[in-house]
Amino acid sequence: MSSYEDYTKIAGAYDATRSAVGVAIITGCLGVSQVPLGQQYVLDAGCGTGNYSRALIDYVRRIAAVDMNARMLEQAKRKFPEPHASTIEFHQAGIDGLPFESSVFDGVMINQVLHHIADDAESGYPNTHRVIAEFARVLKTGGGLVINICSHHQLESAFWYCALIPEEASRMRERHIPLSRLQELLERCGFECLGRTVPVDALMQGPAYLNPRGPLDAGWRNGDSVWSTVLPDRLDEVCSRIRQLDRAGQLETFVRENDARRTDIGQMTFIHARRR
Repeated sequence: MSSYEDYTKIAGAYDATRSAVGVAIITGCLGVSQVPLGQQYVLDAGCGTGNYSRALIDYVRRIAAVDMNARMLEQAKRKFPEPHASTIEFHQAGIDGLPFESSVFDGVMINQVLHHIADDAESGYPNTHRVIAEFARVLKTGGGLVINICSHHQLESAFWYCALIPEEASRMRERHIPLSRLQELLERCGFECLGRTVPVDALMQGPAYLNPRGPLDAGWRNGDSVWSTVLPDRLDEVCSRIRQLDRAGQLETFVRENDARRTDIGQMTFIHARRR
């Protein structure tokens, strides 16, 4: 369960601006395993509304989609008509205590989920450690793990609207484990880190991300969980500023200037690791 986002409330609108991004990267990473991609049993950890499961279902043998939120799972199940009943299964469970035996999966993917774990940086991210250890437990030796996450640098410079909510954006960076620390946990849990991929042209919210008036719409804000941390009074201030910039004819310039670095550093990073 997210430590700060109410996915029960937004489940029905989550897909308005979110879709599976970087599918070719995920299939490429999983595909270097000794087990051919088409024969793999893959875990979608924190599957949400099932966008990534739906995108990968035709590439692999079977997917186990796991999420704590019942409403998100309901949305996910709607993406799979009856013919897919033999190729996907759904489990309501936490990713820190997976309902599977050890060494059953050929691959694991986790997309934009780790920052929802309540954790303690000073203590070495024990809860994230527990999750990574669970992935190591359920993966077969040689199995692949793909983590889709944002680096602190990306969170600081690759989302134009963070200039409108700098304090909330800063707190969101604190919720993300630094990639160097994540790599340490992976190695401690028995993984070999094989590399990182940054799709610089990929947009977390697709074309909707570039809508300068997007933050005025609740459905648009549901596409990035940082907005769930913006309190009502603060949101009123932000919306007022957007309207002022718009009336002054400066809104598009504001977006362009604060989005300038995104095309160099990308919005997300895919980490590829292998179970030793």
